[in-house]
Amino acid sequence: MANSVPGAGQVSGGIRTAPGGIRTAPGGILRLADDLVISRMGFGAMQLSGPGVFGPPRDRDQALAVLREAVDRGVTHIDTSDFYGPVTVNELIREALHPYPADLRIVTKVGARRGEDGSWRSSLEPGDLKAQVRENLAHLGVDALDAVNLRLRAEGAGRESIAEPFGALAELQKEGLVRHLGLSEASDAQLTEAQAIAPVVTVQNLYNLATRRDDALVDRCAAEGIAYAAYFPLGGFTPLQSATLDRVAARLGASPPQVALAWLLRRSPTMVLIPGTSSVAHLRENIAAAGLVLPPEAVAELDTIGR
Repeated sequence: MANSVPGAGQVSGGIRTAPGGIRTAPGGILRLADDLVISRMGFGAMQLSGPGVFGPPRDRDQALAVLREAVDRGVTHIDTSDFYGPVTVNELIREALHPYPADLRIVTKVGARRGEDGSWRSSLEPGDLKAQVRENLAHLGVDALDAVNLRLRAEGAGRESIAEPFGALAELQKEGLVRHLGLSEASDAQLTEAQAIAPVVTVQNLYNLATRRDDALVDRCAAEGIAYAAYFPLGGFTPLQSATLDRVAARLGASPPQVALAWLLRRSPTMVLIPGTSSVAHLRENIAAAGLVLPPEAVAELDTIGR
């Protein structure tokens, strides 16, 4: 079943009312459904937990401040999961932002559990997926989740059938516990399989200036009005390093990470970004990248990276 939501995938400059006046949402907005309108520059909450995405943050007050600053600066899209911490990050989001602003949309993920040693364990059995959804509901303090991504097994490399686990989430959608569905670590074939079960509003995969295996999928998502959420937009645990990127950034008077984020926003009209940080200063730098205009010659130079 293809995306059939009226107005799905529409991009706009977008405005958001805030105390003191009206501000533009960073990166503009992406309308995926009447009840799912998000800022293209989002915030990935993973780094608010402790080292290795495990345990509490080093500075709890700073973590709460980052979340509040993101919303104050017009971000209406937060990416999270109960397996960040685990639980820690969702509890921080609830403490910092609940009751949630009317325009805030929280996208979460299910499909994994954490071991006591911090290990990541795939968990796609339908019964446990339903339990994970209910745990996210409880820890975020909501009656329904705005969107849930099914996190697939990395070792499956996009080949395994996802009908059973995705079908379990579709059942919860029919029950009203989940409003919209998405995929994480998905292949083109798995997206097609999922769409035969229920509409898919977002795909969340690894993609950045230097890692561009998903070029075709990025274009497909744009054509079908599906958000492509690039995780690790700055390289993740191995930050982007490129002499070309450094050279372009110096010429534009911006930082290399800002240029890399601006390139992603320009790459596709349905691209959304979820850079993460535990620093208010770093958050502000990331959000400022949404206003950076890349001249054609800079884009052409950056396009050579990762090819």
